[in-house]
Amino acid sequence: MNAIELNGLTRRFGNFTAVDSLTFQVPKGSIFGFLGPNGSGKTTCIRMLCGLLEPSEGSASVNGYDIVKETEAIKKSIGYLNQIFSLYRDLTVDENLTFFGSVYGLRGEKLRQRKKEVVDLVGIGGYLQRRSGQLSGGWKQRLALAAALIHEPELVFLDEPTAGIDPVARRELWDLLFELAAQGKTLFVTTHYMDEAERCSQIAYIYLSKLMALGSPAYLKALPEVSPPNTRRIAIAADQPSIALSALKKQPWAEDATLVEAEIHLLMQNHAEDADVQNVVQQAGGEVISMRPVEPSLEDVFVILTRKLAAK
Repeated sequence: MNAIELNGLTRRFGNFTAVDSLTFQVPKGSIFGFLGPNGSGKTTCIRMLCGLLEPSEGSASVNGYDIVKETEAIKKSIGYLNQIFSLYRDLTVDENLTFFGSVYGLRGEKLRQRKKEVVDLVGIGGYLQRRSGQLSGGWKQRLALAAALIHEPELVFLDEPTAGIDPVARRELWDLLFELAAQGKTLFVTTHYMDEAERCSQIAYIYLSKLMALGSPAYLKALPEVSPPNTRRIAIAADQPSIALSALKKQPWAEDATLVEAEIHLLMQNHAEDADVQNVVQQAGGEVISMRPVEPSLEDVFVILTRKLAAK
């Protein structure tokens, strides 16, 4: 069963097409990554799926509700977590949760029960009387997630939920998301962090309003554009990685090269040998410490696809 279904979904603003004929499905209970460069149409698509913007063409359903005819039902069945903290900064954590619960019609014992459940879920019980504007970035996102979940939505849209928060808070927030997915919630996530995209069960990649790739992380890494025939990808540790990278990029058999942490990731033609790599680095004044085969990353996938599409 699908939580979201898009069929030729399109949105135009005058002569500009922001979303162009998107067709895909989001399985219920999945963590679905929606990726693409800034300006690719992600936010416009989400606004349509949330019932906030009518499509110019095509159709879509969210939790079984039509995005044009049943917008109020959609709004009650979804939660939304934005990268920009949008709760009331002058209200306490408890007051914010009370307010958002009441917006969704929760009252009395039901409201108290749901507040306790979401507070326990996100672990924010020690901050109930603190004004939300005084919370750190990570705790603000926990509060925002609690508010998005208080009415028990079936699906949660998360628009760059970890932007601007520290690595520990990022990991803790993702632990919460995995827990929600295990409970059967569907999560629709946009992110620019490739390690977060790796955690998604399915990914849709859009570029300039069009769907360009769809599948699991493993499927996308195996695309022929990412790993062309007669090429191989290796990781190279060198004593002077910046110098080595510059020299390797100039070689006719080097398809792509970049620094990942302290290693060079090199996509090279098969006819070139490891000895060729060592010679190039040595001639540049460096030394190769080690070489090993390496799989493409999702960052490789999106960089290569974006470059290819931009060159058209």
